[in-house]
Amino acid sequence: MGETAATGGGRAIRWVTTTQDDAWVEQEPVGFGPVTGMPNVFLDPEHPQQRIDGIGGCFNELGWDALALLPDDDREAILADFFAPGAGLNLSLCRMPVGANDFSRDWYSYDEVDGDFALEHFSIDHDRETLVPFIRAAQRHQPELRLWASPWSPPVWMKRNGHYACAQPGPFQNAENGLRPEQVALEGTDTFRLEPPYLDAYARYFGAFIDAYAAEGIAIEMVMPQNEFNSPQVFPSCTWTPPGLAAFVAELGPQMARRGVRVFLGTQERPHDEQVEQVLADPDAGAHIAGVGFQWAGKGSIGPVHHAHPELELYQTEQECGDGRNDWRFCRHAWSLMKHFFGHGVTSYAYWNLALLEGGVSRWGWAQNSLVVVDPDARTARFTHEYHLLKHVAHFLQPDAVRIPTFSWTGHENQLAFQNPDGSIVVVVANEMAEPMTMSFLLAGELFTPTLPADSFSTFVIPAG
Repeated sequence: MGETAATGGGRAIRWVTTTQDDAWVEQEPVGFGPVTGMPNVFLDPEHPQQRIDGIGGCFNELGWDALALLPDDDREAILADFFAPGAGLNLSLCRMPVGANDFSRDWYSYDEVDGDFALEHFSIDHDRETLVPFIRAAQRHQPELRLWASPWSPPVWMKRNGHYACAQPGPFQNAENGLRPEQVALEGTDTFRLEPPYLDAYARYFGAFIDAYAAEGIAIEMVMPQNEFNSPQVFPSCTWTPPGLAAFVAELGPQMARRGVRVFLGTQERPHDEQVEQVLADPDAGAHIAGVGFQWAGKGSIGPVHHAHPELELYQTEQECGDGRNDWRFCRHAWSLMKHFFGHGVTSYAYWNLALLEGGVSRWGWAQNSLVVVDPDARTARFTHEYHLLKHVAHFLQPDAVRIPTFSWTGHENQLAFQNPDGSIVVVVANEMAEPMTMSFLLAGELFTPTLPADSFSTFVIPAG
């Protein structure tokens, strides 16, 4: 399987592999050997790229409901694996919704009293059954857990269509939302009511959310104004135009600044970097924006935004969700997403559903993947392929790790590499061939040459030299 530490001498390189049938297998450590030809991959720690701010997932109601079915010890073991430093995934920077999202039990907001501009009826009582205990359970294992938040829909009285959704269910969706034809909203329009009293009240609504969670011992450090602001959905959603978003960010920014909370623009789910530029160019909004979040087809706009605004922090905000099958094919697709987003400068990567019931079907009829799948009858759980892939990337990363470039003259561009503050280097590489593949990696004049299993992911941990 390559030159071992015993035969190669010097530092022993830890090596872990995952295939479709055999996950997280510790291989014989690899050692460095002589340079005898052109390496396949050059590792370049001399030119560090972005610092990795954290890797995480999203706290969704249906995830907590799934985990709640498990025996207490089993649930705690999974949460420890997710969040305890060094245990499994090392999740440290997670997302949460502001009110209902598409994997909530059903629609709700924190204030559904029509015309309550004073927010006298604002309350997060609903969250005390699900999101608050979910986050607190994670905090027990990771006290330094960091959170950011975004809404899927404002309260319905703040919207022009008077409904939490923007689209009617299609024939493939086994769910109803009660939206009438005249309430359908369209991409490229502002479903939010942009009159000043509504903009002001909604900005204060965000502030009340931050304050209410702070009172629960849960600090939220950043917000984005809207999940997928282009997308009219059958579940909670709200479309915005860039000028509409700019008008809201101008109100939101001061409310968040008073609380020490950053504002990012997002989530951007279209390959239209000009939409980001329009909001940034607005003098009343641009000054409040510290970063931008991208997901789904937004991956097509991250490159131009990163090039034009190297000063902005960029987050990948939601991994594409799959179809509930949790199969190896989609795991390989997830790897392509990781390479794309990290390669274009993101400092954070967010998986989506931490846990779901078998099949992963939402209240609105969409089946999605998750890191853990719970069998509701047997009350047992299993880790999915994507869990193990995320572990290959996240498990060995230390706080303040940086991505380092890799390059190849032989067509091998299927890896990511990071350097930890202690000097160790983490290399994650895929072999997508149906047969084993020998690859050579050059680091500071030293070569290691493992033979990667067929159709596999490998992580190599190189100690500091």
